[in-house]
Amino acid sequence: MPRTPVRPVRRALAALAGGLLLVAGAAPALAASARGGAPQHHHHHRACPAAARGIAACHVLVSDDAVPHVLTAGQAPAGYGPADLQAAYGMPAAGNAPGPTVAVVDAYDLPSAESDLATYRAQFGLPSCTSADGCLTKVGQTGTAALPPANAAWGQEIALDLQMVSAACPNCRILLVEANSGSIPNLGAAVNTAVRLGAAAVSNSYGTAETTADTGYDTSYYNHPGVVLTAASGDNGYGVQYPAASPGVTAVGGTTLTRDGSARGFSETAWSGAGSGCSAYEPKPAWQSGIPCSTRGVADVAAVADPRTGVAVYDSTPAGGQSGWQVFGGTSAASPLIAALYVQAGSPATAGNPAAYSYAHPGSLNDVTAGANGTCSPASLCTAGPGWDGPTGLGTPKAWLDGSGAAQAAGRPRTVAFTRTP
Repeated sequence: MPRTPVRPVRRALAALAGGLLLVAGAAPALAASARGGAPQHHHHHRACPAAARGIAACHVLVSDDAVPHVLTAGQAPAGYGPADLQAAYGMPAAGNAPGPTVAVVDAYDLPSAESDLATYRAQFGLPSCTSADGCLTKVGQTGTAALPPANAAWGQEIALDLQMVSAACPNCRILLVEANSGSIPNLGAAVNTAVRLGAAAVSNSYGTAETTADTGYDTSYYNHPGVVLTAASGDNGYGVQYPAASPGVTAVGGTTLTRDGSARGFSETAWSGAGSGCSAYEPKPAWQSGIPCSTRGVADVAAVADPRTGVAVYDSTPAGGQSGWQVFGGTSAASPLIAALYVQAGSPATAGNPAAYSYAHPGSLNDVTAGANGTCSPASLCTAGPGWDGPTGLGTPKAWLDGSGAAQAAGRPRTVAFTRTP
């Protein structure tokens, strides 16, 4: 059975505040490097309000600190840009040939998605990715041109997802599938559409409380052998959400990513907001045999999520009184980054389930050993340490991988080894 947590005081306070505003410490001056280095943020809000059980909320967090929403000549956006993320996670230089298709599934429509993506890619010198050149495709839940209504809050999630896929895999094709609403059946149907249309990976940056219906949803929507499905673990600290708990997805936790003087140039700690723990209903996969849960454990891997060390995003649609260049965080940022990395890394010998990939190749990950997202028993479910832990799983990407799971230097040729089941 899942372990019973000892709920931390800060989670109670966060719940009291409705999760709408988190404040952390005294705010130093906001700064960004010429490459778009991470600013120091201490105020942020959730783009999507909490939803009813069975209805997912997007997980994007938006910084409320002052950032240059409109850039002057030569000015860099605040937040980490593609070059920073590529350096931090050993991503390769972009090739010229079109890459695999990475899909992002979100609810509702962002009418400016294509133009916002064009602004982001142009700012950071990435190749064009438009509907005209065949790189970007946007469809509704069933794969047709009929789109759902626009929603500014979910629109911020869409902008983040598309731009993080671009940062991690500049030559990947991108498929945006927009669900009719945030219900799991609608979002799940959009996942099925993404796979049917040829996506090698599908990122899901949303979540809701677990229910007894989840195991049925696993079979209907989140079971696609040979296709990478990633899901954000959540931004509420210790606790498990769905679909991150599904054994068919790679559950992506979060870190605080900080520049330092190491050979890597960065260090990471577990982010206090990352979701983690043992599922209430999902069975334990065989590939998680070494973790301290009797059920499915969350997370599997992680990437940057702390909005204090967040990523640069361009969204021209006013939401929460802000538009233009902004700094976003949440495990919403980590999920599309991991999805885009995994489609090119390859997933050998995992019985058709890419979620098992990190467990077969733990040496390809940076082991995060500090930080926590709450208080629990056993402590590894909420406190980072050697090996697997709840907030960061087995760690964050360390180097490019070839199809056999061997590490390669960034920019070298790579082999794609995923197998697809029609």
